Amino acid sequence: MNKINYQKILDGIIEENAQNGVVPKLLLHACCAPCSSYCLEYLSNFFEITVFYFNPNISLKEEYEYRLNEEKRLISLMEFKNPVKIVDGEYNPSVFYSAVKGLENEPEGGKRCAKCFRLRLEASAEEAKKRGCDYFATTLTISPLKNAELINTIGEQIGQKYGVKWLFSDFKKKEGYKRSIILSRKYELYRQNYCGCIFSKRMSE
Repeated sequence: MNKINYQKILDGIIEENAQNGVVPKLLLHACCAPCSSYCLEYLSNFFEITVFYFNPNISLKEEYEYRLNEEKRLISLMEFKNPVKIVDGEYNPSVFYSAVKGLENEPEGGKRCAKCFRLRLEASAEEAKKRGCDYFATTLTISPLKNAELINTIGEQIGQKYGVKWLFSDFKKKEGYKRSIILSRKYELYRQNYCGCIFSKRMSE
């Protein structure tokens, strides 16, 4: 079975919108500033972006606030062809713990992560619909440790549920992950050593 080329799908969407002279509105779920850096540099050429920072999985609150402030700092420093703004999601860790209850001992990248992806993407789709966005997407696919096929499958399902187009992506393609490292150094971004939740933190330690 051939793997889906999500970058090729994204290229096609961008080309079609450009031919029609359209700059669509995109709600981009962001997990952290380093992952956002390349995604924003790339996508802001083709979309008007609202960054949605919704990550109730992050432990502890101080870590969450530090990452959020880094996201805001990055956006204030970067130059964009089209407008980019940021919206804070609610930080309520109990929502995350309820979603992954019973999966606490799952390995990183397993069923617990899938639940976490779904939680954050569902909130993103709701926010995108509320704001009248044409598409929603996530920076999560830039990570070599994240399953892009799983994320895109969940995103597509949720998009159909909420009536908002899911923007397919695999941002690690086109040297995206390497570019994010370069941009992180340029803007001196804080690069955390664990994904976000207490379970991934324990594994990293």
